[in-house]
Amino acid sequence: MSEFQLSLLTIGLVVVIGVFLYGQWQQWRFRRSMGKPLAEPRAEVVHQVQPAENIDADSSDPLAAPPAVAEVADEMCGLLNDATDYVATFLLKSPLSVDELEILWERRFDFGKSVNACGLNTASGLWERMIPDSPQSYRAFKLGLQLVDRTGAVNEVRLAGFHDMLNEIAAQLKVEVRLPPLAEALQRAQQLDRFCADVDQMIGINLLTSSDRKLFGTEVANAAEQVGMSLQADGTFHLLDEQGATLFNLSASDGTVFQYHTLNQSRADSLTLLLDIPRVNEPVRRFDEMVALARELEKLLRLTMTDDQRVALNDGALAQIRAQVAATADLMSTGHITPGSAQALRLFS
Repeated sequence: MSEFQLSLLTIGLVVVIGVFLYGQWQQWRFRRSMGKPLAEPRAEVVHQVQPAENIDADSSDPLAAPPAVAEVADEMCGLLNDATDYVATFLLKSPLSVDELEILWERRFDFGKSVNACGLNTASGLWERMIPDSPQSYRAFKLGLQLVDRTGAVNEVRLAGFHDMLNEIAAQLKVEVRLPPLAEALQRAQQLDRFCADVDQMIGINLLTSSDRKLFGTEVANAAEQVGMSLQADGTFHLLDEQGATLFNLSASDGTVFQYHTLNQSRADSLTLLLDIPRVNEPVRRFDEMVALARELEKLLRLTMTDDQRVALNDGALAQIRAQVAATADLMSTGHITPGSAQALRLFS
């Protein structure tokens, strides 16, 4: 091969390599301009949580937070609402700690009902329950006074005192707060209390000994253990669900308290198995379970199932009681309170 031919071959190779490199460079520019690699597309969705800092502190609606921010990390915070509580929400101009609520921590036991405090966590953007030593900072506070429990409705003086304290907190934090009218809140409390009184029912099945025979505490404890019940701090035997909540409890009908160290000295002539309808889920099913449990105890301890008048309970009488339980459960559901729910446990405590 001549020197001339070798030069032509070299030039040709250089041109080919140049064209190839130019083509690669053009593809790189194209990919860069499109902002993504030339690869198979993926169905990938990225969910972004709106940060707490984007809450409008001047909003006229104290609950006008983005939906993601309004989520709750603590169940209690989700239960606070105007139907069951006197609630105020404070939207803060800058993150604050719980130390700014010193007045609340000092007075929270002064109002006769449960006071709950929730904060919108600056870091997570979630509502969570606050306690006096919570270390986080918050972009909003939500403070509520429960309107009703088993002792009745909140009274006017204490509700007014809570209202005044909320205004004092708002002044100290230098923020505006909208408070529900006191008269309307009192009316709601009284209506809710009447409703709760209508459905606040406990069903008892008595278990009586024959003649003058007395039950030893040790007998009762052994039988209770066989049916899965355990002695609790209140001096009665409880059957607990998977979460540790009481389904029903067994006590001496005369109020005698059972204690581990005095079981061999305790005596009882009758026992009462009790179902607290508002505080259990699926009350009808729980009633059926209670009847089955009573029949087991009846056999183990040689007892007789009776009603409050000490009349023996037959299948017809049990069916009537079951219907009463069902009616109570239906009435609770009509009032938007699910038996055994967290809200029911609050109201019937």
